[in-house]
Amino acid sequence: MSHRARRQDGATIIEILVAIIIVVVGLLGLAGLHSRVTLAEVEAFQRSQAVVLLQDMASRINANRRNAESYATGLTPLGTSAIDCTGKTGYDLDKCEWNNELLGAAEVSGTSNVGAMLGARGCVEEIQTAMPRQFRVSVVWQGTVPTVAPGATTCGQGAYTDDKTRRVVSTVVQIGCLQNDPASTLCISNF
Repeated sequence: MSHRARRQDGATIIEILVAIIIVVVGLLGLAGLHSRVTLAEVEAFQRSQAVVLLQDMASRINANRRNAESYATGLTPLGTSAIDCTGKTGYDLDKCEWNNELLGAAEVSGTSNVGAMLGARGCVEEIQTAMPRQFRVSVVWQGTVPTVAPGATTCGQGAYTDDKTRRVVSTVVQIGCLQNDPASTLCISNF
């Protein structure tokens, strides 16, 4: 075997080692990307659940607009502990069911509720008492990665390790004044 052939064999081993290092670095990059995608997927799933719960309460308020003020919780959030809804009716039943939905009571794994976001809470704030009345419905939960602390509402503030992990979705429910609504003295006095 000539001297030149041996040199070529050595270069092939070095090329293989470099190729292995490049592949390992690429695989580590893919593993990091996969973990970020998984966290983003969890965040998106929780946000979609929050939007469903948000729309649920907004619909309940709209369906029972004559008693809209009875839904207000202020900044005291629902969703801190399970409530027995037996015997409740009207807005009390709506608030009780929403509380339990925030806790994920609809889906159970073993003895744990697993159907909701991490540490889900919900608030209904009355933000305008004059006609048209306005209520802010908010659902808050604990995200997985710190971002910027939300400023739209203080619902759930201080309930999580870091306010930068608190996530919020909110909507405003506006209760208009219909001309033929005898149940509202505010409406009658305006016409």
